[in-house]
Amino acid sequence: MSATIMVVDDRVGIRKLLDEVLQSAGYHVITAASGNEALNLVRKEKIDLVLLDMKMSGMDGLETLTHIKEEAPQIIVLIMTAYEELEILQEAARRGAAARISKPFDIDELKELVAQKLRAASA
Repeated sequence: MSATIMVVDDRVGIRKLLDEVLQSAGYHVITAASGNEALNLVRKEKIDLVLLDMKMSGMDGLETLTHIKEEAPQIIVLIMTAYEELEILQEAARRGAAARISKPFDIDELKELVAQKLRAASA
């Protein structure tokens, strides 16, 4: 059975791109446009990994990360950011983020990182 990945980003273009890329790699993909929508999905679905944007309107990525880890600590969360703000990256790691993906991202690197994190979690 393929892993379920949730893409959380307030930009529709990013959600569509990652949905297509990850589905073509064999994953089941669900998307959320906000932190609140993501939390509702975490409560309803079995999600293995989350790709989470840090800069979103409303509930930002750090707050969303905190709530996801409270609801389902086993979910692997990879943060996506275009910013190299060391304090935010360190705080995200402290709150349970497994890795960071820099925007704009390299699709092949992103797919490899996702596969690597899922393999490590199932080992």
